[in-house]
Amino acid sequence: MPAPVIELDRLRLAQGGRVVLDNVSLDIGQREFIGVLGANGAGKTTLMRALLGLIEPAHGSIRVLGRAAQRGNPAIGYLPQARGALPGVRLSGWHMVACVLDGHRPGLAWKSKDTRREIDRVLDLAGARELAHRPIAELSGGERQRLMLAQALLGQPELLLLDEPLISLDPRRQRDLIDQVKALQVELGITVLFSAHELNPLLGALDRVLYLGQRHAALGTVQEVITGPVLSRLYGADIEVVRAAGRIFITTGGVEADAGAHQHDD
Repeated sequence: MPAPVIELDRLRLAQGGRVVLDNVSLDIGQREFIGVLGANGAGKTTLMRALLGLIEPAHGSIRVLGRAAQRGNPAIGYLPQARGALPGVRLSGWHMVACVLDGHRPGLAWKSKDTRREIDRVLDLAGARELAHRPIAELSGGERQRLMLAQALLGQPELLLLDEPLISLDPRRQRDLIDQVKALQVELGITVLFSAHELNPLLGALDRVLYLGQRHAALGTVQEVITGPVLSRLYGADIEVVRAAGRIFITTGGVEADAGAHQHDD
């Protein structure tokens, strides 16, 4: 049986003196598409930062691809939640991708043929080749997201962490991005953790769901995790799950529990 890509063992994570996750143990396998869900402050971003080695466990352990989580792991591609444009810098789409390689500064020339070939490769994978020579200041949010996805694919990562990539995208562009990431996951044989506030856009792509809440986590199929009892425990409130017209509605007190979709997490 292949070794897990991610192994959490009795993990406790804390931020700003607050325990975000506590006593979480789980494994995520190779070539899985995992939707990471939960309310604001549940720990989605904190968990991704810990997988990147940017946050040390307060207790327990994190292993990524058979090794303890560490900073600068080239086997992880990361698309962060905060994605503002560089003020005062007129970059083309090509240079936006290139500037993350080897610590280069925006505006420097990249002369290596191998480097240029790698940039062109990830632009193609992300469906962003036509954006290469356009100024990023003139691009839509969805177009910038494709360039950020290209950045995350540099170096042929085995694990892709996407932190709230659907923020500020309209439903059509959300669907396009999810379809593209799913196609890449299958084509490249990689594991994807895709953080989101809302479950429904991800339903057609998911292998399993990792739902966070009240310092705990539940990992399983949509049918196993998206239930009243499981979510009531994670939200710390009575939750009702309603399935209708191919969609899932999570409500508490008659109000959708994920009505805060597209707000920034922890």
